Amino acid sequence: MEPRAAQLRRREGLGGEQEDRPSREGEPHFGNEECPGNNETHRGPDLLQWTRHMQAVKTQLLEQAQGQLTELLDQAMCEAIQAYPPQDRPVSSIPPASLRKTREPSLGKRKVFINRKSLLDELMEVQHFRTIYHMFVAGLCVFIISTLAIDFIDEGRLMLEFDLLIFSFGQLPLALVTWVPMFLSTLLVPYQALRLWARPQSRAAWTLGVGLGCMLLAGHTTVLSILPVHVAVEYQLPPASRCVLVFEQVRLLMKSYSFLRETVPGTLRARGGEGIQAPSFSSYLYFLFCPTLIYRETYPRTPNVRWNYVAKNFAQALGCVLYACFILGRLCVPVFANMSREPFSTRALVLSILHATLPGIFMLLLIFFAFLHCWLNAFAEMLRFGDRMFYRDWWNSTSFSNYYRTWNVVVHDWLYSYVYQDGLWLLGGRARGPAMLGVFLVSAVVHEYIFCFVLGFFYPVMLLLFLVIGGRQPGRLDTGIRS
Repeated sequence: MEPRAAQLRRREGLGGEQEDRPSREGEPHFGNEECPGNNETHRGPDLLQWTRHMQAVKTQLLEQAQGQLTELLDQAMCEAIQAYPPQDRPVSSIPPASLRKTREPSLGKRKVFINRKSLLDELMEVQHFRTIYHMFVAGLCVFIISTLAIDFIDEGRLMLEFDLLIFSFGQLPLALVTWVPMFLSTLLVPYQALRLWARPQSRAAWTLGVGLGCMLLAGHTTVLSILPVHVAVEYQLPPASRCVLVFEQVRLLMKSYSFLRETVPGTLRARGGEGIQAPSFSSYLYFLFCPTLIYRETYPRTPNVRWNYVAKNFAQALGCVLYACFILGRLCVPVFANMSREPFSTRALVLSILHATLPGIFMLLLIFFAFLHCWLNAFAEMLRFGDRMFYRDWWNSTSFSNYYRTWNVVVHDWLYSYVYQDGLWLLGGRARGPAMLGVFLVSAVVHEYIFCFVLGFFYPVMLLLFLVIGGRQPGRLDTGIRS
């Protein structure tokens, strides 16, 4: 833009000289002629506005090009990793006709782990997005301060009540004690069952080992299924303590299935003479803590641990919990405390839905930021886990199907790998509709079980959202598995 501006100024200067020469030779000026100063005065603001406009266009184009280039490079990297041949096989040339088939979802497509940041961490590197983040935090602070100020004026004291927080996390030590046998069962039983199946021995002894391993796995599944439910019902655990138990119950069951699903076929092939070694116990132990539900013997790792980043994420997660309790205590408890005593009516139902809309949106954002971003990134940083793609840009979704794929990538990858692909394999690889419906059915049942376990009553909202609305949405489930 600078050469253009200099050229315009040069032309204006030449015009001014040409207009000055007649005046020096004695030629008179007429009133309708514009002097150079007025011309420059009129052109100056226009040139400045045009320069600012072009700078804004340049910035917008650069941002769009950077985003599209990043997506293309990530996709190319993932496809290159998937196409990398084993060391004992030569590189095979792919005919052009089969290139179109590689874009189609296949039964053997696997999750590819690469080093990458979470999406919000990448966005935080942009100054404008940090400004939006700071504005949001400032708005939350203003909301809390204004609420406390109103309470102080009305009541004469600060209403800093933590009764809801104390009640929600009541009997937390009992929940943690219950977690110990659940974790030990997951740590020992699946790995020992795999060792029994992989041990070289006679056919009769191997059959006995297979039966013993299946019995161990049945007992492990029984412990994970019954123990947390029994403790929660018997001791009347509050919601937050129940939440800890049910999340760990579902997580350990999914990790156990992933470990066996990824290792048992290789173990059986090893017994057939292909020489595949059983996984190490350290890799299984790392898998139980790392923030993914797909088992691999190795994962991409970061070079070091940034403990200030870990502390920041844990502090943000704690702040989200405190703010969630504040929202529930100020916006939900006063409205719904006496609702069970009032007679049911359509007016009361509509008012309750409208009262719950704003705190519901706040809770959705807080749960996403606290768990899917802060909590998972903190554990990923402590374990030097490289792949931080725990979610995608679900806030840009224009359909429920895209929202379900991008909201929780960790669970989506597990559902795609072990429900959708296995369903396709059982159905011959052609019936994608029933396989996708099975994914939504499993997801709906598990989400409804979690809500029923935590809240203590059956209210099939998640079943309706996931199975009825989600199952009717067009689209393909395997859109994001490559990245």
